[in-house]
Formats: sequence, C-alpha cells, structure tokens
Amino acid sequence: MGTRRSGYHHGDLRNVLEAAALELVAERGAHGFTMAEASRRAGVSVAAPFKHFANREALLVALVTKAHREQARRFADAVGAAEDPVEQLAEFAAAYVQFTVDEPALSELIFGAGIDKSAYPALAEAGEKVLAVLLAPAQGLRPDDPLTLVHTIGALAHGCAAFLRERVFDTSDAAMASARAAARAVASC
Repeated sequence: MGTRRSGYHHGDLRNVLEAAALELVAERGAHGFTMAEASRRAGVSVAAPFKHFANREALLVALVTKAHREQARRFADAVGAAEDPVEQLAEFAAAYVQFTVDEPALSELIFGAGIDKSAYPALAEAGEKVLAVLLAPAQGLRPDDPLTLVHTIGALAHGCAAFLRERVFDTSDAAMASARAAARAVASC
C-alpha cells in the first residue's frame, strides 16, 4: 500500500481549512483572504476546499456559525453561574468581553463577515440560540420588552470589548468589570 504525498490528502480537511481561514481573519480581517490563500495556509490544493465549501461565503458561514455556537456555550455557562437575573446579565456582559479576548477572529466574523443570516438556516438557528440564552434572564426583569434589554446590555458589552481592543482599558479584567457594572446598572433600572 502506497502513501500519499503530503498536501494531497487530508483526513480533517474541513477543520483544517476553517482553522487556516480563522488565522487569516485574525491577521487581515473578515474579508482579507481568498479561498486560495486558505488552501495554501492549510497545505492543500486550491481545489480541495470546494469538497466542503461551495465558495468563500460558505466558508464564512461555517465560521460564523461556529462563533455563535461558541458564544451560546460560553454565555450559557456565564448565565448559569448566577441565580439573580441582574447578576446573570452582568455575567453575560463579562463573558462577552472575554469571548472577544479569547476568540478575536470569531468575534470579528460575527460582525464583519456581512452574511445575511436569513439565507442560511443553520446560521440563523445558531444566532437564535445565543439570543435564547439571554432572553431568559431578561424576561424576568422586563417581561414587556426583554429584547431591548438584551440589546442594550449587549451593546454595552460590545463597547467595553471595543475599548479594550483600542487600549482604553489596561486589562481585560478592567473591561469585564466595567461591562458587569454597566449591565447591572441597566438591568436594575
């Protein structure tokens, strides 16, 4: 039995391509790479990605879906760490900042990929799962309009994450503390 040349066959091509694309996103932004560059970074032929992804947008959709799934997991853990709805939303805000620190490329893709979620049911479903995690505590505080509360706290957390990236905050701990405090203030009103 012969062996294949390196680069010709890859047992985990989909994940390797996603990892290569994420590296490129981290370096150049959501639109700063081509499928050919992702292929080269992954060490495969330029035709190889098309076995898993119809085009570059399909690869981006897979990455944004992955980002939402990771957010849902992290936010559920954060919300589950507290019992009081105000504290649950404060922990969500801190987890949001931490997500941007831990996963800058995934965070970039969520807002920078420009994907129309309505065109991709799996992506829309992943985004809805994130929202569902957050609506539960918000419903307990603002049964008349929990979505506005979630959006407001999310915007505050996003701002704290942006301030951290721009070095307005010295540390991620300071950004997370600010996000928690802002979330508590809004949720307590």
